[in-house]
Amino acid sequence: MPSMKLASFLLLKLLLLSLGLSMAPPFLAGDEHQFSYSGFSNTNLTLDGAASITPNGLLMLTNGTSRSMGRAFYPDPLRFRNLSDGAVQSFSASFVFAMVSIYKDLSSNGIAMFIAPSKNLSAAMRMQYLGLLSNQNDGNQTNHIFAVELDTFQNWELQDMNDNHVGIDVNSLRSIQSHDAGFYHDKNGTFQSLSLDSQEVMQVWVDYHGEKMQIDATMAPLGMDKPTRPIVSANYNLSSVLTDVAYIGFSSAEGKITKHYVLGWSFGMNSPAPAINLSMLPKLPPGPRTKGGRRRLQVLEIILPLATAALILSVAAVVSLLVRRHLRYAEVRDDWEVEYGPHRFSYKDLFRATEGFDNKNLLGTGGFGRVYRGELSRSKLMIAVKRVSHHSRQGMKEFIAEIVSIGRLQNPNLVHLLGYCRRRGELLLVYEYMPKGSLDKYLYGEVDNSTLSWDQRIWIIRGIASALIYLHEEWEKVVVHRDIKASNVLLDDELNARLGDFGLARLYDHGVEQETTRVVGTIGYIAPELARTGKGTPLTDVFAFGVFILELTCGQRPIMQSTQDEQVMLVDWALEHVQQGSLDDAIDIRLKGQYNVSEAHLALKLGLLCSHPFACARPSMRQVIQYLDGHIEPPELPAHQSFQALALMQNEGFDSYIMSYRSSTSVGTISSISGGR
Repeated sequence: MPSMKLASFLLLKLLLLSLGLSMAPPFLAGDEHQFSYSGFSNTNLTLDGAASITPNGLLMLTNGTSRSMGRAFYPDPLRFRNLSDGAVQSFSASFVFAMVSIYKDLSSNGIAMFIAPSKNLSAAMRMQYLGLLSNQNDGNQTNHIFAVELDTFQNWELQDMNDNHVGIDVNSLRSIQSHDAGFYHDKNGTFQSLSLDSQEVMQVWVDYHGEKMQIDATMAPLGMDKPTRPIVSANYNLSSVLTDVAYIGFSSAEGKITKHYVLGWSFGMNSPAPAINLSMLPKLPPGPRTKGGRRRLQVLEIILPLATAALILSVAAVVSLLVRRHLRYAEVRDDWEVEYGPHRFSYKDLFRATEGFDNKNLLGTGGFGRVYRGELSRSKLMIAVKRVSHHSRQGMKEFIAEIVSIGRLQNPNLVHLLGYCRRRGELLLVYEYMPKGSLDKYLYGEVDNSTLSWDQRIWIIRGIASALIYLHEEWEKVVVHRDIKASNVLLDDELNARLGDFGLARLYDHGVEQETTRVVGTIGYIAPELARTGKGTPLTDVFAFGVFILELTCGQRPIMQSTQDEQVMLVDWALEHVQQGSLDDAIDIRLKGQYNVSEAHLALKLGLLCSHPFACARPSMRQVIQYLDGHIEPPELPAHQSFQALALMQNEGFDSYIMSYRSSTSVGTISSISGGR
């Protein structure tokens, strides 16, 4: 009997022990944990957004066909803190990646490996925030996010050092430390740069030393041993960042031009990351399209000297067909254009993309040509093609050089100019397609139910300000757009603003004074001094941007029809409301009072400050952003500015431009093509 009781007691203890084990928390409670993937076929990664596993085992974060965002998580949470003292333990990670662009020399935003407290990152934004954070929570200590970014976009708002860097991020996409992408040679210590978007496969190592509280990031081409010296390091105690249990993964966003791949991945807690078996890694898909596209079929040579009449007729028919086909797609190509090869599209590709420039694909008609929507057959990339007439070779080489230079502009608030094509009597400019069209259609009711909210309007203002800072200060040359207006601001599918139409833009070196040119632009946006000097400068762009702010805030065109025979400048109309203290009466009535009063009043005053008649009184675009962010207070507007502006315009012969407004909204022609730049 006692033996039966003892057996029952032991059985009860075993049952309680098994229940206790089954109720253990779902995370990995050990101090050591490792995993390694050489390809991702038959793995159970948690995928989010556009992320997917390709049939051959590649982890593809962005699909390259839309402005996508994708994430991938190791499925189980990991315990990063030591159970004894609560400090974050040492850990090491390694991964193999590649960025494959549809077109050479063009790229989207980059990729990040991150550690986060949850798999739910639904509030994150795309573009520069890489699908991790947003403009609302970037920098918050409650994010508990650590990341190492490989970024191919220079964003001034996030203080990026350039468009090809590795950065260490803590709770923010503003890196605490960053460095040019590359590696240090172990033998001589020299630095060798690497291009992140070069289509090449590379390997990255990320190490956190718990005792030293040091973060190291190292990279190298695939197949090279891990360099001894890290590319970027930071002393930071991750115990103040990471939660006890967290998830590790990858994130990328803005993949319309670039596909982001991870080929292999390993991780070790309190141990080095296991070596990735490089021989087992999946192969990348083919890279960007090579020059010239698909080769034409060659006509078989006729070997026999004698042929039947039927064969001769067949050959003649084929030759005739090829000649007509050649004439149909004939282009103008000079020897000097060879150096611009990747930026040149074939006319045949553009003809097919637009279905022969069919009117059903016509997006709009302006003073400088017609614009058509199209889809490239190979990449499935949506494009907009502008056809511009030209009948002179004078200055064409310089103009094409500037077109190619503008094609290298990389900013999330610019419409990407992808390239060009020349044909008999016309030039074709190829742009990224913006699905929502131009901003003016939303401001003036051409789109049903199109009233933009105040939050959307202030976001658009900030976006265009960001683009102008990049053009004026941050690119390798100064770019003066010279035609900033609502119809040249395009909206993507998320209503993000993109400044487009660089047909009138001028480029010159920093520190060099601009030369006098013809007066070009659109009436109502032209700065007074431009009529006198003919010099387009960043401050003439600031003037147009000021009118643009007023246009968005007031919902009125730059020149308003007060009576049948009288026109009023929007600048003077807004200033009168400001001086009379009736600011709310100047706000767009279609908002129905649903707006941030302080922001709207600031926008009114800032618009007037930017459109000041004296160029020296206008702020730079960087100051404009500081005003919008509230970092500094804008100066008070001087009294009687409207009378000064009116007198200055009249004295400088501006009346003739105003009087011509009824018949033409633009002045000048695209002289860049017909008469040189």
